[in-house]
Amino acid sequence: MAGAALGSATASLVERAERLFPGGVNSPVRAFRAVGRPPLVLERGDGPYVWDADGRRYLDYVGAWGPAILGHAHPRVIEAIRAATAKGLALGTTNPLEVELGEAIQAAMPSIERLRFTSSGTEAVMSALRLARAATGRDLIVKFAGGYHGHSDGLLVDAGSGVATLAIAGSAGVPDAVAATTIVLPYNDLSAVGLAFAEHAGRIAAVIVEPVAANTGVIAPAPGFLDHLRETTRADGALLVFDEVITGFRLGLGGAQGRFGIRPDLTTLGKIIGGGMPIGAYGGRADLMELVAPAGPVYQAGTLSGHPLSMAAGVATLAELTADRYLALEDDASDLAAGLADAAAAAGCPVAVARAGPLLTVFFRPTLPNDAAEALASDRAAYARFFGSMLDQGVFLPPSQFEAWFPSMAHGPTEVASTTGAARVAFYASAE
Repeated sequence: MAGAALGSATASLVERAERLFPGGVNSPVRAFRAVGRPPLVLERGDGPYVWDADGRRYLDYVGAWGPAILGHAHPRVIEAIRAATAKGLALGTTNPLEVELGEAIQAAMPSIERLRFTSSGTEAVMSALRLARAATGRDLIVKFAGGYHGHSDGLLVDAGSGVATLAIAGSAGVPDAVAATTIVLPYNDLSAVGLAFAEHAGRIAAVIVEPVAANTGVIAPAPGFLDHLRETTRADGALLVFDEVITGFRLGLGGAQGRFGIRPDLTTLGKIIGGGMPIGAYGGRADLMELVAPAGPVYQAGTLSGHPLSMAAGVATLAELTADRYLALEDDASDLAAGLADAAAAAGCPVAVARAGPLLTVFFRPTLPNDAAEALASDRAAYARFFGSMLDQGVFLPPSQFEAWFPSMAHGPTEVASTTGAARVAFYASAE
């Protein structure tokens, strides 16, 4: 059985980690508690595969939680990092690679007229919302239930008691006064958006949204939902912020905004733009970004922002993202989704396979969810059994029912066939 067998190198490393880190990990989902399995300790990756500390190989659909769109250890990305390393690490001033990556992002996403690099997506979102408040002179932020925008205090919130009420703290350590600056609405609910803007007219600084929800599993925007957000925010004088940390350069070079034809005021990015290195970015309209220090009064800084290694990896990664490769990736994702649905039907297992471009989730519920509340009604125990069976067969899926699968451009028909073959067994196991 795959996992931390007694006496294995993995088990020893897990034990040592538990003496060092809260829960034995440096990010909660790595603990595998949602699936009831010992956590993996991964040592290396190559293409669509990863290997654990005991040398076991897995076909990987976690993809470092999104950055590995080219697969792991792509030779041109590795060589770019090596070349940058030879010139020194953090140098403390602007580096030519910052300009090169910034221009590549700007060319792909016309809404980003100016941008600022950060070291994480959390930092990017926090900074974008500070900017939105400064630009509008307003305090309130609208987000959608199930949307994850990093772990800054104002976004770790749950919905209040009514549709348009202010939120309550969703994590220990978040002051109620901070949580109360956020309004949490159901995703894909146009009437809830209208109600919130009617009740708080002239007080909402920004709406932040994952244009394709990907943190309660993949949920596509309903027809007209993103257009409604654009129209409503513009009419009220609020800003529209697209959190494209996951969807940026995943749904195509133009991200979700290019795919759906929506121009947000601000965009946050991460993951793919760093090619697997730590990174974040926020950007948008020039008049807004000119409010950021030193050009304007909105302070934000970072010693390691624009780190040369992250910039080098990002430049090399984006250079590989051609139209034909996106088409092949989407075709493979489509075939994978269809194969999984067929395997579930053959096993008599009631699941719904959600797909948005090359993002997908197998929901253990009979119909596709429209929002987080419906997604959370999925059968988590059945997913845990499915996950365990797939892992035992050498397929590494997200260790949570509520995470997206990330097939990469290194996956192909062979890997899709292997995955759907394993799923035929795993769907039967999930029903036991």
